[in-house]
Order: sequence, then C-alpha cells, then structure tokens
Amino acid sequence: MAERSVPSTWIGRGAFAVLCLAIIFAMLLPLDMQPNRWAAPDVLVATILAWVIRRPEYASAVLLAVILLLSDLLFQRPPGLYAAVALIVTEMIRKRGGRMRQMPFLVEWGTAALGIMAITVINRVALVIFMTPQPPLGLSLIQMAMTILVYPIVVGVAVSLFGLRRRSPGETNAAGQRL
Repeated sequence: MAERSVPSTWIGRGAFAVLCLAIIFAMLLPLDMQPNRWAAPDVLVATILAWVIRRPEYASAVLLAVILLLSDLLFQRPPGLYAAVALIVTEMIRKRGGRMRQMPFLVEWGTAALGIMAITVINRVALVIFMTPQPPLGLSLIQMAMTILVYPIVVGVAVSLFGLRRRSPGETNAAGQRL
C-alpha cells in the first residue's frame, strides 16, 4: 500500500500544478478589451485554499511558492509580496487542517473566507507601507467578496472533477503515520 501512496501523492501534486497553471493561463487571456467596472474573483487563491484545506499533501509549500511567485510575475504585481502573504496564510490554515476534518462545510468556508480576507488586508497594508501603486479599495473589496462567494463553486468542481475530498480521521500517509 505504501508503494501506491507515493505515486498517488505525486499525481495529485501534478494535477494541482497543472490546474493552477491552467487557471493562470485563463486569467491572462484577453477575452474583453473593455475595462471592467468590477473585479473578477481570484480563482487561483480559492483553488489553492481548497486544496490546502482538503488535501494539504498535494499542495506543498514549495509548489505553492513557485505557483504564487509565477502569478506575481505574470500579473505584474510586486514580485514576492502577494506570494509571501498568501503562502503564510495558507501555511497557517494547513496547521489547523487536522481539526477541520469533521467540521461542516460552513466552517471550512468560513476558514477560507478569513484566509482570503487576511490575504487582501495584509497585501493592501504592505502596499501602503511601501507606497506602491494599488487598485482602488472598492475593487479590492469586490474581488475579495467575489472570491469568498466563488469558493463553494471551486470546491464543488474540485470534488466532482478531481475527487478532492477531505482526509478521513483514520487515514495514513505513505510512511504509515496517521494524518
């Protein structure tokens, strides 16, 4: 059984990386040449939080750092700031993941919402401290609210397409240790 767990972990990590790269690619596509009055949800952050909460072994910290830094560079944000903030928040959520196994979905959604709020607020505060140009506060709040609202949809898609389920209380890892 241990022989099956290690390849399945790498397959899960590969699927997660490909999914994140596909989301980044889709976000870069110029679908409309008119400026929007509202900000689209950050589907990448919602996906990352869903995978970290439900299957943290598939979303390692190194993989998250690479994906988030790549997104910073491609979306022309200050390199590393958003990536660092999001990585710290996801690692804090990962530490509490064991307690959320048997909690209802609303608790998971609330945890993800708090994480999204923390990422938004800390990023804005850091941009203010470093006097970096930033989008209007209204757009950031709309994006934060839209990301929170789209989280259940992201989880539903991940469960239906990738079979992303929460770890069960008695589940073990490749070394036979209880998760």
